[in-house]
Amino acid sequence: MNRAWAVFKAHPYISNVLGYTTLFASADLIQQSVLGGKHSAGSSAEESAGIDWCQTARVATVGFCFHANFNYHWLKGLERMLPGGGVKAVTGKVVVDQLVAAPLTISAFYIGLSLLENKDDPLEDWRQKFWTSYKAGVVFWSTMQAVNFALVPPVARTTFVGGIALAFTIFLCHLRKQPNHKLE
Repeated sequence: MNRAWAVFKAHPYISNVLGYTTLFASADLIQQSVLGGKHSAGSSAEESAGIDWCQTARVATVGFCFHANFNYHWLKGLERMLPGGGVKAVTGKVVVDQLVAAPLTISAFYIGLSLLENKDDPLEDWRQKFWTSYKAGVVFWSTMQAVNFALVPPVARTTFVGGIALAFTIFLCHLRKQPNHKLE
């Protein structure tokens, strides 16, 4: 374990990005396996039984190309902008994170996947599901980021966020598969 921590500390960018990408792919696999992400209207049981590996690859690609890199640099910048783990600094980080990073990362998820799927309207999923995702995220991420900023050392924050993002990405993948979900 000490050796793994030494490698992690010596190469935090690579460790964080690879870990985060793996967690994104895992979230999609869990969503498909446990929540039945391939099921759609008119699909047979045989068609729905397998894993859509192309979908998992797309989710991993969005995780790698945007989310992992963004979060690594975002969390470093946020720590420089609002250093420390006191109540005031943690509160400031959480508020800024929810006002800036949350809309960007949710948008990148929906729009990025739509672009990778060559959808005619890459903003359709985003328009239908953004506000539901954002509101759920504010509750979920505010709590998780408070723990992150108060207790997790800066070198491990992207990986911690990636681990917590596993649950939220399962939610996003599942919500994305729900047809015509609109917030009323």
